[in-house]
Amino acid sequence: MATKETLSAQQNDSSFSDVLEELKWRGLVALSTDEAELGKALEKKVTFYCGFDPTAPSLHLGNLVQLLTMRRLQLAGHNPLALVGGATGLIGDPKPNAERTLNDKETVAQWVDKLANQTKRFLDFSGKNAAQIVNNLDWTENYNAIEFLREVGKHYRVGKMLSKDAVSARLNSDAGISYTEFSYQILQGLDFLELYRRHNCVLQTGGSDQWGNLTSGTDLIHKVEGKSVHLIATPLITNADGKKFGKSEGNAIWLDAELTSPYAMYQFWLNTDDADVIDRLKVFTFLSRQEIENYAKAVQEEPQARAAQRRLALEVTEIVHSKEEAVAAETASLALFGAGDLASLPADLLQQALIELPNAALPKGTSVVQALVATGLVDSNGAAKRAIQQGSVSVNKVKVELEDAVVDFSLPGEMAVLARGKKNLAGLFLSK
Repeated sequence: MATKETLSAQQNDSSFSDVLEELKWRGLVALSTDEAELGKALEKKVTFYCGFDPTAPSLHLGNLVQLLTMRRLQLAGHNPLALVGGATGLIGDPKPNAERTLNDKETVAQWVDKLANQTKRFLDFSGKNAAQIVNNLDWTENYNAIEFLREVGKHYRVGKMLSKDAVSARLNSDAGISYTEFSYQILQGLDFLELYRRHNCVLQTGGSDQWGNLTSGTDLIHKVEGKSVHLIATPLITNADGKKFGKSEGNAIWLDAELTSPYAMYQFWLNTDDADVIDRLKVFTFLSRQEIENYAKAVQEEPQARAAQRRLALEVTEIVHSKEEAVAAETASLALFGAGDLASLPADLLQQALIELPNAALPKGTSVVQALVATGLVDSNGAAKRAIQQGSVSVNKVKVELEDAVVDFSLPGEMAVLARGKKNLAGLFLSK
């Protein structure tokens, strides 16, 4: 993971008052409360928060947008509170078209600890504006239903609650919405109120798809305390083709190395489209404006070099994991797809890379023809033989000349890399 030294060395092109302009330049402000008042508030140190619900055992790329936004604000001198929702995680915010499965309390408690530890990778918990972890279970678990309805619920109007996008979408779906998820916005509003009271927190950040829940807190504080507080909502990150970013057939890119390996993380960013890479550098790295402008020029003049993608992949993998893991992932990628030496890779790194490819576990003595079919690089023995005849098949970067050749499991860990052409690769593992 990123070290405290790495985080301390990172610099925004901003401090206090101009951090808002920096966030806007990076495309991180989709919505906000009154911009003029927000700008004035940020002219001096403020305490702000962002919430993360433990609805899974790891944070993902969507959460990374928020974590890095928090880090930018902290680098500009502001005080971050990372809220891990031990209470709201027991409910979950309304999804667009279905009820969430309610996880048991023990599971949610475990996930709270995991998410809290993950946030510590990205924020600095020492110094004059040290970050803090807070848990909304601390102020909700002692409420009884009557107290909650009298002290908090009375400030909410059902008509306005029904108008929230997340709620209205569910009301118009076949699934409808339960009272449990309908009440989520009240709990999030209470979070902001409690943090305002306990920490003088006057700014909340979050995703624009959460705008209805974000404004729940500003409205509640205005009604109860008579004070105005602020919001910044980041845009929903999408690719140039309009598809939701970070999703591939429903598979999230997790920040936990056990769920998404550093190599898989590196490859995800390396595969960024030219049309998206500069925006990704702005959002997901701490490179300066000048550096990013230089990469924008490189994309225009030498797109085939993919310099911007390689820097993006290296930077984000280092931020999420560590410099060592990022360099190792880059080395593995070059070994597989470039001129690097496969045999020099440690077995665990090679396995990490090959798992991300089409792969198969095969016994000793398996023919290359059988391996091509087993991994899906071709669809028949005949096609496999033709590919060999055409000289387009290799094992461990050595061209296969004979149709009856067998797989050489000579790479570290008794593995092999099978290729048809330059880009169609598969991993082979020796079955025991």
